[in-house]
Order: sequence, then structure tokens, then C-alpha cells
Amino acid sequence: MTIAPLEIGGKKIAPGETKKIALDMPPLYTATSMNIPVFVKRGKRPGPTMFVSAALHGDELNGIEIVSRLIKSKAINNLKGTLIAVPMVNVYGVLNQSRYLPDRRDLNRSFPGSRSGSLAGRLAYLFYKEVVSKCDFGIDLHTGAIHRSNLPQVRANLDDPEVLAMAKAFGVPVLLNADLRDGSLRATAGEDGIKILLYEAGQALRYDEFSIRAGVKGILNTMRHMGMLSQGRSKGVNITPFIARASGWVRAPESGFITHSAQLGDHVVKGDKLAVIADSFGTFKANIISPAEGVVIGKQNIPLTQEGEAIYHIAYFKAPDTVAEQVELLQDNLVSTESTLVL
Repeated sequence: MTIAPLEIGGKKIAPGETKKIALDMPPLYTATSMNIPVFVKRGKRPGPTMFVSAALHGDELNGIEIVSRLIKSKAINNLKGTLIAVPMVNVYGVLNQSRYLPDRRDLNRSFPGSRSGSLAGRLAYLFYKEVVSKCDFGIDLHTGAIHRSNLPQVRANLDDPEVLAMAKAFGVPVLLNADLRDGSLRATAGEDGIKILLYEAGQALRYDEFSIRAGVKGILNTMRHMGMLSQGRSKGVNITPFIARASGWVRAPESGFITHSAQLGDHVVKGDKLAVIADSFGTFKANIISPAEGVVIGKQNIPLTQEGEAIYHIAYFKAPDTVAEQVELLQDNLVSTESTLVL
């Protein structure tokens, strides 16, 4: 079987080669040159082409460390096919510690972009044309927003059997069948038949070791599932993922100071008290109550809230009580492989 040629940013990468490529971006107004760093590793044997991208939102830093550990992993030495790893897509945002681009647009609402459009459109066009369009599937790495944490979870079109199999192989306790949003990378790639998993874990502007380890392991699991890596020996107990077909945010009924009771991964039922809101004197104002049975997959961390603010993100399951057990198994598995993270 002949391995197809690959060219990124005008650089040709032959089978068996590893290259670091700089994709030129529009410069800053100070005339400072900017580029997207791209790592490409091609196996000598044929196989799928996969991308892993991080920091599409510039304040979501966990993925940068996940990509760093991935490309240093011994597990990819005998790769079949091609791995394209992009530690920072929104380099402008990373520089400014901001979710957005300098033009205040959200890059993940700007795909497929345009060669001659806005700054966001041009960057989306560059990344999609040079990286995403050349791949069979990919994993896009995200975190919660500022002051919000996400339980490690995979969001994807789980109605697609191939995507569902990939998501299960990733190996986190929660899979969320998430709607596609216009202009998102996942929606645009899906229209072109490129299968995408979105990994959500941790919070903005922070490294979270648990989320990072789960991300690295999940990517390698997915690569093994897709035939890019040898199966190897199984480490730890297999994680049984649970699929949520719906989720929702629970909002604060009053403004004030929050004392949290529920934490990420907790199983809650309808009527459970999730948190208490008090005023600055400590006088009780309101409880935040779970509207239904589910598992907490996201929460606000800052102990301040305005009335109507989203505080808890709950995924709804038929049997959510067992999700907490799977979270504990994942934690145990990652601890047991702490000394072998190069995998």
C-alpha cells in the first residue's frame, strides 16, 4: 500500500520522518512575527492521519501540556499512519491569556474561515486548510471557562457509530452527546467526514494533573483503537463510560456568597441541595437545588455569584450512581501508571 504524500506549510514530510513546522500567522501590529507550532510524525507503515489540537481558546492550557507529553511518549515510536499535534492554535490568545482573539472573536465559532476575512476567519482558514482537512479524525482539547472546572469528559456526535466507538475507547467515565454549533471546528469537520472527539477537562489558565493524565491516556487509547499503535498490555481496570443524551446548567436563584456541597463527579438526585447562598453577613438567602437526577460534570469555582449565573453543569443518565465509581477507577488507573506516563 502506497503512503500518500503530505505537505504542511510548504514543508513535505516523508514516511518515517518527524518535523516541527511553523505556520505563519498575521503579525502583531508591532510587526512581531507569529506562527502556529505544528508537530508532525509519520510512521513508515500506512495508517490513518490524526490531529490533536489544543488552545483553540487561548486560556485553555491543559491541552498544551497534554500535547507536550503525547509527542514525548515512547508509545508513538512505532506509529502507523500520521500524527499531527498542534499545542497552540490560538497563539494570540495564549499570549494574552485570553479565550478570544485580538479582534474579540471566538475562533471556535469562525470555521471554516476565509483566506481574506477577519483575523479569526483567516486563522481558522489556515488551521483547517493546513491541518484538519488532511486528517481522517482528530481530538480537540478543551477546559472549562475561567473560574469553572469540568470533569474529564468526551463530547461528540455519539449517533455516529464510528465516533461512538472512538469515544468509548478514549476511556473516561462520561460521554456527552453534544449538539453541533455553527462555526465550530467539530461542525465544519463533520461536514467533510472528519470524525472529531472533543475532550473537556479542568479549568482555564490552570494545569490539572488528573485531567492531563486522563487526556494523554485517552488519546493513546484512541490511537490504539484506530490501529495507529500496537495494543500493548492493559494497565488498570477498564473504564465503563456512561452516555448522557442531555445536560443542563443549574443557576443561582439569588446573588451572594456560595458554599458548595456538590463536587465534580457527584451523583445527585432531584431535590438535592447542591450549595448554599448567603449574604456578606452569612445570613442564609437560598439553596441551589438539583432539578433532576444526574452527575455533576461542571461547576463554578469562585465563591461569588450573581442571580441567574450558571453554577453547576449536570449530565442526565439512567443509571448515574455508577458514574462516580468509574471516576474513582479512572483516578486509580492514572495513579497506578504515574511512573510510566511515557507509556
